[in-house]
Amino acid sequence: MKWPASLQGRLGLSLGLALTVLWLLAATLTAVIVRGELDEVFDSALRETAERILPLAVTDIVGREDQGVTQRLAPIREHDEFFTYLVRDGEGRILLQSHAADPAVFPPWDGRGFRQTATHRFYSDAALQDTIRITVAEPLAHRASVAREIQMGLGLPLIIVLPIALVAIILAVQFSLDPLRRFRARLEARGARDLSEVPANDLPTEIGPLAKTLNGLLARLREAFEAERSFAANAAHELRTPLAGAIAQAQRLRAETQEPATEARAAEIEATLKRLTRLSERLMQLARVEGGRLRLDRSADLRGVARIVVDDLGRATGEGRIALTLPPRAVMSDIDPDAFAILLRNLVENALRHGSENSAVEVTLMADGHLVIANDAPVVPREMLDRLTARFERANASTDGSGLGLAIVAAIANRVGSSLVLKSPRPGSASGFEASIGLPIEHPSHRKDLSHGV
Repeated sequence: MKWPASLQGRLGLSLGLALTVLWLLAATLTAVIVRGELDEVFDSALRETAERILPLAVTDIVGREDQGVTQRLAPIREHDEFFTYLVRDGEGRILLQSHAADPAVFPPWDGRGFRQTATHRFYSDAALQDTIRITVAEPLAHRASVAREIQMGLGLPLIIVLPIALVAIILAVQFSLDPLRRFRARLEARGARDLSEVPANDLPTEIGPLAKTLNGLLARLREAFEAERSFAANAAHELRTPLAGAIAQAQRLRAETQEPATEARAAEIEATLKRLTRLSERLMQLARVEGGRLRLDRSADLRGVARIVVDDLGRATGEGRIALTLPPRAVMSDIDPDAFAILLRNLVENALRHGSENSAVEVTLMADGHLVIANDAPVVPREMLDRLTARFERANASTDGSGLGLAIVAAIANRVGSSLVLKSPRPGSASGFEASIGLPIEHPSHRKDLSHGV
């Protein structure tokens, strides 16, 4: 037999089997003891019957006028006769018998005491120097019938009480494991980035050390992640000022020099420093995304944030490079507006950087919170598409980029309970690239209910 995988099933099955086996053993032992006691009681009754009837039979036989005549006693009323008897003389002639006695089942006289055949139990006694002898018989079927009734009396409670006991065991096990189920539910309800301590005050003492070990592991992981995020954020922040100063020096060198070679070298240094500045900004964004709270207690319209980001990028890239489509109705979401701005900026910048310069980047925010950014670009192979959300992964190593933009977007999507979907070619076209994400939004009916409540 294969044991259940669940602890509740194992406890219920083991306790139920143990209870069943113990009850059966107890019932069997009780039946054996009771059967022995019954045999003693029936033997005593058999002997007392013979000892009570024999003196009466002697008196009746001695006082008869006709000796040697068999007399059968007639019943006073109809009844079941479990004890039958024969009274015989020394030569074996029947002098007296009960009305239901069958002489064929009585064995020949072989002395006083108990005898037993395949069908009956006998007790024999004698008086007047063994000239008058009595044998009382009891069918063994009678004893077996009484034993079966006793066994049924012991077994019926087992049939009734055992299922009730099993149900009680299952309920008791379920009740005992409720704290463990609540502990599991608290773990399942957590997000991927929630490493805070899991409350375990109501757990049984046997499970407590396991919960304590798990909380210790979560604490160590939390400290390690905090140290990593803190280092990335601090390093990126500390680099901003010296990088800005170095860029200014490179720009000044380009303005002051008259030598083409020196100017080209200064331009290359400036471009490298700007890439490093963008990388530090991406690292700061990633540290914030991984460590900050991205969903707030209040909702805001995402259309305004989308307009600000697109307008800012439009001024830097030129008129007509970005086509923004917004729904007429407000798109209310509890996502942090700054996080949404980081997400949208990275997606649009990625499309501008890798897309065709002759086509616009299409940014569409739908009423259901679905954000789609599409651009015309060469088809990205499927194996490369699956790796683009990894850190420092770029589809084209020759392009100017940090390799962190899509990784940041994927991290934000994961933190808000969504996912980033990348497609290439874009649907309905033979080329291009499309990135989409479903943002958490407030249902319009909920907003209506809230406004009515106010």
